[in-house]
Amino acid sequence: MKYLITGGAGFIGKSLIMKLLENPDNIIFNIDKLNYSSSIEPINTFSLKLKNNNHKFFKIDLANKEEINKVIQVCNPDIIFHLAAESHVDRSIISPNDFIQSNILGTFNLLEASLKHYKKLNSIRKKQFKFLHISTDEVFGSLDNNGSFCENSSYDPRSPYSASKASSDHLVKAWFHTFDLPIIISNCSNNFGPWQYPEKFIPKIILNAIKNKKIPIYGNGSNIRDWLFVEDHINALLLLSKEGRIGESYCIGGNGEKTNNQVVMKICSILDKKFPDQIPHRRLIEYVKDRPGHDYRYSINFDKIRRAHGWEPKYNFSEGITKTIDWYISNLGWVEKLNMQND
Repeated sequence: MKYLITGGAGFIGKSLIMKLLENPDNIIFNIDKLNYSSSIEPINTFSLKLKNNNHKFFKIDLANKEEINKVIQVCNPDIIFHLAAESHVDRSIISPNDFIQSNILGTFNLLEASLKHYKKLNSIRKKQFKFLHISTDEVFGSLDNNGSFCENSSYDPRSPYSASKASSDHLVKAWFHTFDLPIIISNCSNNFGPWQYPEKFIPKIILNAIKNKKIPIYGNGSNIRDWLFVEDHINALLLLSKEGRIGESYCIGGNGEKTNNQVVMKICSILDKKFPDQIPHRRLIEYVKDRPGHDYRYSINFDKIRRAHGWEPKYNFSEGITKTIDWYISNLGWVEKLNMQND
């Protein structure tokens, strides 16, 4: 199988590509513009370790329509995983234009190129071709203390980031209904795990605590997220690429609802045991002014993918966060290299 992954140098993209590389029969094409949060070196190191040369990288911005058309012709993929996106809410508030260009225009260009490619495939390859669009639960807006998002939830985005992702979801659905492009959409809850960029909530807590720096928490720390370990997310995506129903949307959640306060306290308690000379790490907590339009609660009902395909998370939050903390402690050099490249 030939897989094309957009945003393959990002957090989830790296994890997906490394999983695909474990099968030497897979051929993987990786498109990424290599912005501040991307890094290709870990994939190259992993490929060398496996002695697998089936990963080909293209430094391309999806906003460049001509380049996207060319690279899809070269790659001739069977499966496309569209992961490329600007995804940091705070940055979307400061510079929304970047999110419009990447998440909306970039998705449009990719859809156009993918449709041209799909129309040229023979009947056998058309039956196996899929365009998987990886989105977020943030497109559904905010919940109070009751209920969960599901595939039938109304869209109600609250930030430039979530609005741009909602727009891209609608484009993907339109290309299915209007042009018969075989698509699948997934809306996942908050991911965490190895290789996540240090500015994101969980790695920031871990790294600040290790470095004895203040741990900033928005508002009073009562906001709730449904945390999904990245390995579980990757397993769901691969399952959908094989068994997912064309034209359908699937919600993927971690069954791990936690307040921001609970997340921070859990990380601090684990680090207290690993670094007893720095206890208590919770002394570093600092509550800061809340950000505009901060959604209160996300929660995912993933009954559809569980009933239809037997998927459910393998890791609970405690197991996932322990693995994540251990990984960051062992890979501080990667974090420092990222910081140096962005200085």
